[in-house]
Amino acid sequence: MTIYAGNTTLPNDFVNQYPTNSVERKVIEILSSSNQVYRYQSLDHFKFELELRANVVSASRELFYSGLSFRTFRRSVCNPAYWNRDEDGGFSTKEGVPPSEAIRDIFRNGSRYGTECATAIVIVYFKAVLNVFPDEIFNRLFPRINLMNWQNLDNNLGISYFRNPIDYLPGDCRYVRNPDVNPSTPEWQGENAIDLGNGFYYGHGIGIKTIDGIIAALNQNRRPGATESAYLMNSVNRLDFVRLASLYNRFVSV
Repeated sequence: MTIYAGNTTLPNDFVNQYPTNSVERKVIEILSSSNQVYRYQSLDHFKFELELRANVVSASRELFYSGLSFRTFRRSVCNPAYWNRDEDGGFSTKEGVPPSEAIRDIFRNGSRYGTECATAIVIVYFKAVLNVFPDEIFNRLFPRINLMNWQNLDNNLGISYFRNPIDYLPGDCRYVRNPDVNPSTPEWQGENAIDLGNGFYYGHGIGIKTIDGIIAALNQNRRPGATESAYLMNSVNRLDFVRLASLYNRFVSV
């Protein structure tokens, strides 16, 4: 398989600039062994995606250790110094608070927050982007942040859904569906989980586990007499790396 960056192929020794077992190297190895041809606008765009995927993985681990609790939207909580809790249980940045600091506070004071798994994934994505973009640019791109699963997402962040992709990469969000969920605990109908690139996944409320571990956890929340196991779906959610790379080149790489 060939990876094209602009009009040229990726240099054969490109992978060597990344440490063994790094997220970046794992992505390159997966793409290089794929049957799919991958094309990037430039080498800088490809490097940007590698960096951002690595930050999605690191932000996932940060959020896991932050103390953020698992709660349904009905019982969600946030730090009122940085966020307003909306009627639907989502959060929106408080007037006068830099969005960059509002996102950071979730990771610094996670015990003051509680929400469900899809919102946690969105928080991870925002933190990953914040790790890459300077605060000034981040706040220009995201002047007001709304956090509530996949709803009301800022177009500059962009999360795309792919069914049956050829390859799955570190930093992707997978979904484990629980079709026989107990009706009394509908919040366990499935789990959004970030691929950490080492056989483990981060899912808010379940933690860092293998897919088998996530399935086992969901199977403990099935209806009485359930016969169908939870299972990993052949789909993926990904950041809009192309758009974000273009924004980075426009506002940062000058």
